Amino acid sequence: QVQLQESGPGLVKPSQTLSLTCTVSGDSITTSSSYWSWIRQPPGKGLEWMASITDSGSAYYRPSLKSRTSISRDTSKNQFTLQLSSVTPEDTAVYYCARAAYLRTVVKTIDEYDFWGQGTQVTVSS
Repeated sequence: QVQLQESGPGLVKPSQTLSLTCTVSGDSITTSSSYWSWIRQPPGKGLEWMASITDSGSAYYRPSLKSRTSISRDTSKNQFTLQLSSVTPEDTAVYYCARAAYLRTVVKTIDEYDFWGQGTQVTVSS
C-alpha cells in the first residue's frame, strides 16, 4: 500500500522560506512513470497544483510560482521536498503531496491523483 506523509512547520513568518517534505512508503519515487507532486488548497478555494518531480528527477513548476518554488528529492530516503520562498499570507493553505502516473497540472478532484498524503496546514503569519 502506497502511503505519503507530509512534514514541515505549521507556522511560517512572511518573507521566510517554507520547506515541506513528503516521505513515501510502499513505492519508490524512482518507479517508472511516476510523478510526485505538491498540491495546495487555500481556505475557501480549490486545489492548486504547484510542482512535480518525475521518477528520473525532472521537475515541473506552476508558472505563477516558478520563481519562488523548488522541488527536489532524496532517493536514499524515498522523500521529495518543496521549498517556497518569500511566503506571504496568501500562501496559507493545506499542502498535500500526491502521486500520479502522468503530469497533471490541473487538479479539479482528488481522483486525478492515485495517492495522497493526509495534508498539512501551513499558516503564514507574523
